[in-house]
Amino acid sequence: MSLPKKQSIDSSASSSYDKSTAEARPPSGVKNVYSESDSTIAAGSVAGDGSPRPTQNEFPALKELEADIPAEHDIEWHYLTFDTEVPPLASRPPPDLALPSLKKYESPFLWNNTRKFAVTIICAIATAIAAIASGSYNAASGALQEKWNISPVVVELGITIFCIGFAIAPMLLAPFSEINGRRPMFVASGILLAASHAGCGGTNSFAGMCIARFFAGVGGSTFSSIVGGVISDIYVSEERNTPMVLFAAGALFGTGLGPLYCGFIAQNTTWRWVFYHQAILAGVAVAFMVVFFPETRGSVLLSKKAQTLNSYYEKLEENGFVGVRVPIDPSTPEKGTRFARLRYKTRGDEERQGLLQMITVSVCRPFHLLFTEAVVFFFSVWVAFAWAVLYLQFGSIPLVFQTNHNFDLQQSGAVFAAICVGSIIATVASIVQDKLFVKYFPERAATPEGRLYFACFGSILLPGGLFWFGWTSYSSIPWIVPSMGIACATIGIFSIYLAVFNFLADAYHKYASSALAAQSCCRNMLGGIFPLVTRALFNNLGFPAASSLLGGIGCLLTLVPWVLVLYGPQIRARSKIASQIMAQPENTA
Repeated sequence: MSLPKKQSIDSSASSSYDKSTAEARPPSGVKNVYSESDSTIAAGSVAGDGSPRPTQNEFPALKELEADIPAEHDIEWHYLTFDTEVPPLASRPPPDLALPSLKKYESPFLWNNTRKFAVTIICAIATAIAAIASGSYNAASGALQEKWNISPVVVELGITIFCIGFAIAPMLLAPFSEINGRRPMFVASGILLAASHAGCGGTNSFAGMCIARFFAGVGGSTFSSIVGGVISDIYVSEERNTPMVLFAAGALFGTGLGPLYCGFIAQNTTWRWVFYHQAILAGVAVAFMVVFFPETRGSVLLSKKAQTLNSYYEKLEENGFVGVRVPIDPSTPEKGTRFARLRYKTRGDEERQGLLQMITVSVCRPFHLLFTEAVVFFFSVWVAFAWAVLYLQFGSIPLVFQTNHNFDLQQSGAVFAAICVGSIIATVASIVQDKLFVKYFPERAATPEGRLYFACFGSILLPGGLFWFGWTSYSSIPWIVPSMGIACATIGIFSIYLAVFNFLADAYHKYASSALAAQSCCRNMLGGIFPLVTRALFNNLGFPAASSLLGGIGCLLTLVPWVLVLYGPQIRARSKIASQIMAQPENTA
């Protein structure tokens, strides 16, 4: 028999769609599409993971199937999902043409818990490394002032510019992770972060420092913005709280860890090693991710699986082994099979927008949600204030403890251990409360508002910690007392940060990345501004009054979660976007 000229694989090819397959989602099991009693199914057919399926049937010779082969030999295009069963071949190929293993393309939702936990830990460590970059700069700021003869306010621009890069980069880079996957973005961002730290350490001008800090923010932003997506890739909604807690722990623990140990580095070596060691740390993390971090985005894995299968079928045809056996009627496979030249495509590839359009949507939609969705707006204000207080401590802690307690650089840096301790306490408390809440209040835990109960009480600790810190900062009071206030405020910040991420992800489903990008932009922009005004605020108002002003604002914002807990469903029902999402199951959103 003769074959037509091989057709290119594109959406314009002749197609017949497999209507029996559903959208990609965490499957409950692989479907058995073909009957084992069908005498036309060849031995050695494979399941969806590429493993051989034993059977006693004989392979019919290709010439015996010529009567079944369509005259025009058109390629049939079927949609591939994680549920799709790979059909048996129409003829037996030699061993060197065996189907490649498809195990690595299975749904990430089906990974075992050990693998999921390992990915989560890698993400948490990467987040901590990026967070260290934000606070470590504070340890070098005194030396930078002396070297370039700049004021304390000007030197703090290094933090502000870092935050600007951290704020805007995710909206521009997010489409690339949608197209190319999480793993390439992680590796590329890690390389950029390492190179930027090396640039910070090697520069001989403040302008060069600012440029390098901007790109450090760009590189580090990926480990904050995309990690939430990675967790959503591998965990269903009911299982996400603990992984999200570990992610939040990495962000806050790293923020305190940076100035904690970098103060020792700056005082005992030079300011350059504050950045050089981070370049080494980021480089090691990149090497680790190259070896151990797998791709987690389901649509990318499915697309690669389709490419692998299509390449395999093309290779078979080039060697004279043509076609597979598919059911005559997919809904009733027991009716028998027919010959087909099969190729696969994915709905994600077909429905994906162009890169320019994706970037436009990625930049514009967060601001649209920010100014049209009341929930997104008030949550963004709430978490932005909490994050700004965290960044304000980069300036307030050295100022208070060096002024009132005569601490040196190392000693004032050690006070940042309070942030680390607060993060650890909040991590344990968040995991325990979630398990108890799910156990005793399962119906409430299943709603987006169920994510807010812990924050309703935990967020009170933010203004409480600020009052505590401000009014115990006198030199006559032991330094440990205001340090405990810092830890208290950190627990409050942690609860707010976690609640915002979880609530927006649950309430906005397919628009979650845009909603989270909106709050991230507000959070990092305000966080970058506060260090510039810290010294003036505390010197002009006094330490107790400045902390009390911030505590008062924090008290007002603690109303945000209570309003959502009491009236959340009604508020979301009045929202055009949120109400549409409420009517859709999560896996179809």
